[in-house]
Amino acid sequence: MYLILQKEDEKMPLSMVKEGETNIIKKVGGKEETRRFLENLGFVVGSTVTVVSEIDGNLIVNIKDARVAIGKDMANKIMV
Repeated sequence: MYLILQKEDEKMPLSMVKEGETNIIKKVGGKEETRRFLENLGFVVGSTVTVVSEIDGNLIVNIKDARVAIGKDMANKIMV
């Protein structure tokens, strides 16, 4: 098992996270409507998110005790 260490100011999109990895959300980007939609699903700064599976960039994640499927375009707006 490999541990990837990131500096405090480094961010990467959720779409780049490997299956099984848990990360902390650092920023939610996009238009106001998109940010509000993602926040209603539980994607808020400081929350932990775990990638359950990934198919063609689309993700199934665990967030706030729920399993959520999001597309690659939405996953690119969530920085961890």
